[in-house]
Amino acid sequence: MSAEETKPQTPKQVEEPELPLPWQQIQSAIWLIGLAILFWKGWFWPGILVLTAISGVSQALMQWYIQRQREQRQAAQRRTDWLPSKCPNCGAPLSVSTVEWTGTETADCPYCSAHLKASSLPRD
Repeated sequence: MSAEETKPQTPKQVEEPELPLPWQQIQSAIWLIGLAILFWKGWFWPGILVLTAISGVSQALMQWYIQRQREQRQAAQRRTDWLPSKCPNCGAPLSVSTVEWTGTETADCPYCSAHLKASSLPRD
């Protein structure tokens, strides 16, 4: 056996997607303002640790917010894909904004309260 085959396999590191430009600018502003305060006050030693923590937490929050927005856009797109243009029960016009959503793939007609499911409805 070669040395490559006996080496323990390490999982590949998952790279976080890069923040979009406006979010990168906010992250840069946190660092610039933080460093300016550190130099102004002379709080270098404990201050740099606090600044690093603030930067890490803010980046994690921004990543979470961006991911949440992406998931909401995808959910809205999935909703428009299966929602019929008319209620199969009463024939009233339906749209994503008028139905009462009871779940990610279920809704109620605002006129007759018919329960609409993604898998059971044909697309008009």
